[in-house]
Amino acid sequence: MIEPYNCVGLIPTVRGIRRRADMMTNIEHIRHLTKAASWLSSLDIPVRLLVLPEGALQGFNDEVLDLDHVAFARECAIDIPGPETEALGEIARQYDCYLMAQAKARHPDWPDRFFNVGFVLDRQGEVILKHYKLANLYPVEHGLTPSDIFDWWVETYGRDLQAFWPVVDTEIGRLGIMMANEASYPENGRGLAMNGCEVAYRASFPHPHTGNDFFEVSSRARALENNMYVVAPNMGTYYLFDDSDTPIDTFGGRSHIVNHRGAVIGRQDYGAGSTYLAGVIDIEQLRHHRENAQVSNWLKDVRSELARVIYDREVYPSNLYMDRVPMDHAEYRREVIDRQVALMKERGIWRDSAYRGGA
Repeated sequence: MIEPYNCVGLIPTVRGIRRRADMMTNIEHIRHLTKAASWLSSLDIPVRLLVLPEGALQGFNDEVLDLDHVAFARECAIDIPGPETEALGEIARQYDCYLMAQAKARHPDWPDRFFNVGFVLDRQGEVILKHYKLANLYPVEHGLTPSDIFDWWVETYGRDLQAFWPVVDTEIGRLGIMMANEASYPENGRGLAMNGCEVAYRASFPHPHTGNDFFEVSSRARALENNMYVVAPNMGTYYLFDDSDTPIDTFGGRSHIVNHRGAVIGRQDYGAGSTYLAGVIDIEQLRHHRENAQVSNWLKDVRSELARVIYDREVYPSNLYMDRVPMDHAEYRREVIDRQVALMKERGIWRDSAYRGGA
């Protein structure tokens, strides 16, 4: 039996990096924030899962500044495992908890490239899962995705759920990852659920999307339709560089933890600083619901023969970066976004707008 436990999501102040070594400033801040968050949250019931938001280690300067992909891969991306995961592993060991986090990271088979990778550390600080982000914040995020090198990915890792939506079975439940924009697409939550996920990591999301409810609505939908917990701490105050003196809340707070019935069980609306949120995870209650509900355990009713019809034609181009570096912001808008909008119209899925000057 898995006893109920507290999950703590950190909401750290983050400083963007110029070089890989700069990350240690953010990790030291995470150490201090964990001490306060874990101690106070453990006054309720024990903390067994600690979650860091996307961007907590490196920030998002590669996206904000439209940096060169190869230069960022060489100078700022990490290796998993590596010194940074070792430092986080010390935190996991100290507080005897599992830890979920994210970093822009290299792959040994793809020199001068980086991916956006979510990962899980066990209580001994060992890396037990890596997930390569499937859906970037497309207009601005430069990291490769498995879809961008799809043929190679399938040849190397296979074409099954574990190759794209990996889940790890642990003593606190089955853990999986759908970072940030991934949860904007229901297929990613469904892929995790079909692979057995019970607790999904989902972080971070920028303002104004948070203030306009996109962040919370999509998290609650993924949790409800798949009967799984979604843990979504957002970023705190952002400094562009370590020596910057201008703090900006670019993420808008609204951090949340959602249970398997779509209810928010932990919330922290504040985002302009460093804080945290906590919520109780009850895996046995989730499992009881899945096996006893007649209607709201929807996964058992999926008509896969019908779903296949929806996706019988490719929409987004695969293998986009098999033979080239990822595009900068302007080229991506011109070569991908504009063409994708035109494709939807050519297929009669979307109609022309009466407005002028839009996409």
